[in-house]
Amino acid sequence: MELCELGNTGLTVTRLGLGLAALGRPGYINLGHAADLAHNYEVAAMESHAHAVLDAAWEAGIRYFDAARSYGRAEQFLSTWLTTRKIAPEQVTVGSKWGYTYTANWQVEAEQHEVKEHTLPVLQRQVGESRAYLGPYLKLYQIHSATLDSGVLESKEVIAELARLKVEEGLRIGLSLSGAAQAETLHRALGVRLFNGRPLFDAVQATWNLLEPSTGEMLAQAHSEGLGIIVKEALANGRLTSRNPSPQIAPLRQAAAELGVGEDGLALAAVLAQPWAGVVLSGAATVPHLLANVQALRVPWSDELASRLSVLAEPSKHYWQTRNSLPWN
Repeated sequence: MELCELGNTGLTVTRLGLGLAALGRPGYINLGHAADLAHNYEVAAMESHAHAVLDAAWEAGIRYFDAARSYGRAEQFLSTWLTTRKIAPEQVTVGSKWGYTYTANWQVEAEQHEVKEHTLPVLQRQVGESRAYLGPYLKLYQIHSATLDSGVLESKEVIAELARLKVEEGLRIGLSLSGAAQAETLHRALGVRLFNGRPLFDAVQATWNLLEPSTGEMLAQAHSEGLGIIVKEALANGRLTSRNPSPQIAPLRQAAAELGVGEDGLALAAVLAQPWAGVVLSGAATVPHLLANVQALRVPWSDELASRLSVLAEPSKHYWQTRNSLPWN
């Protein structure tokens, strides 16, 4: 697994990373998530399951791991894995996020699975919680799903605290994006500066995949300005895998069969081929899925493949409407 610097952050990462959204809580929106966990939601069983996937990721060479306060016990599971495996902080890069509070009470079905609040008290509380679990491993702290309507990029007190965490405590600061206005939010974020005129944000985490490639130009610009680019939901929550029987992804299915790889490996290879992509997150919730995802590194990408698969792109607004309708399971 190739090691590289994430933008100009000074952080060492691998081209593939592992996101823990599907490993830290019983319910998630990925297709087939319930089967991935074998419907066994006991905390000890889920921790053991998460550790097995983390072991496979480490063995495959993955050295970037991504969590969030709203991913249930993801930070806790990651912490116990790092310490029991005796992995030193300098051997790995860990990112986490603040801004959502997990509220599902360890249930698959809940009235609200998470509550969004981008305020200073939430930031101060959650950075303390993240550090309590991850300590010296935590190197990148991100606003979770920053949007224009949340007002977080205009909050002087939040921006001041993020600047303090960066300047005084050495955390790299990032933001993750969501929704059809990802590009507009990132454009706004690039203008947020420290008192000395330097940019506040070191990295951005955005959705880009074969169904939703609309942020590509803006991510390329951010990359040119030195930000590290992390790509999430590269498999569109399972819609770009064999779990999706829709004829919509027939071109992906056919091309993958010709290459002798899974749909997931080919879809991830499409993201890895983007020159601005620093880390592409696997959201694998099982060891077999993780190993299948890693095959993306061996796919011989070409302009011909890019042209064939470009027909999969759908209007951004439609993509996000579909994503928002995916059931928690």
